[in-house]
Amino acid sequence: MTRQAIIIDTDPGQDDAIAILTALGSPEAIEILGICAVAGNVPLALTLDNVRKLLELANRRDVPVFAGAEAPLTRPLVTAEHVHGMTGMDGHDFPPPTMPVQDRHAATFIVEAVMSRPAKSVTICALGPATNLALALALEPRIAQRLREIVWMGGAAVEGGNITPASEFNVHVDPEAGAKLLASGAEIVMMPLDVTHKARVTHAWMEEIRAIGGPVGIALGNLMTFAKGADERKFGKDRSPLHDPTTIAYVLQPELFAGQRVNVEIETGGYYTRGMTVVDWWGVAGRPVNVTFMRDIDAPGFFALLTDRLRRLATDLAATA
Repeated sequence: MTRQAIIIDTDPGQDDAIAILTALGSPEAIEILGICAVAGNVPLALTLDNVRKLLELANRRDVPVFAGAEAPLTRPLVTAEHVHGMTGMDGHDFPPPTMPVQDRHAATFIVEAVMSRPAKSVTICALGPATNLALALALEPRIAQRLREIVWMGGAAVEGGNITPASEFNVHVDPEAGAKLLASGAEIVMMPLDVTHKARVTHAWMEEIRAIGGPVGIALGNLMTFAKGADERKFGKDRSPLHDPTTIAYVLQPELFAGQRVNVEIETGGYYTRGMTVVDWWGVAGRPVNVTFMRDIDAPGFFALLTDRLRRLATDLAATA
């Protein structure tokens, strides 16, 4: 298998944690060039700490970490402590991280990494607001054509929003950044709520993850117990959606997903519809296609993939302990 070079742009987040650890559990398939933190679920200082906590949990201090945007391009920051807790990864008591943060801004790193490697060889997995990506595109628009693709967990169409009736959280935080991303000309795959709400965490799957054991199994079991409690109060038993790991799963097994090539725009000016994902299913607007908008997922295959990669990570850690 040819390894894919990826950059993870993230705002952890319990589900971001699963995504990052799944990537780390796939070393034969994925080369992580770096992980960029952005403000989103919680402020930047906390998302930056959370990235480092996860890398230290996985004993991967070799992966460089970069601090990105502290706020959206033009708006005050909206956060989601009501979902993820005050640290962003409530539920598990991580030790304070000690690994260094690189001295370049995340946007600068993205530009340098993409421009220094062969064209179409780098994928960005975006798990949060698109602020860092918009800043990188402003610094060097040519990265849009050099990227293999951007896989972004964001948006909602038929499902409606999860932070407002119209808007999914990652888009809502920085709709201007999302709009700039969609207008960039890059190859973009969107994982909207329409897909992630079909990836439902069950108690049986959580027991599988706990049974992995070791530091990884314990941490993820605790994190998901916290996250699932908040979700079940909203969605009901065994209906807790798992959002961000869909991006990593797509890189590993794109056949798990089905979607449609469409034009997608983001509403930036509406009072009630700020951050709305406007999907032109039938081409009625005459605008060019710019996104592969995913609509379905093989949920059993998705969860089997996550379990396999997380178990592999735990096994590798145990072998080197």
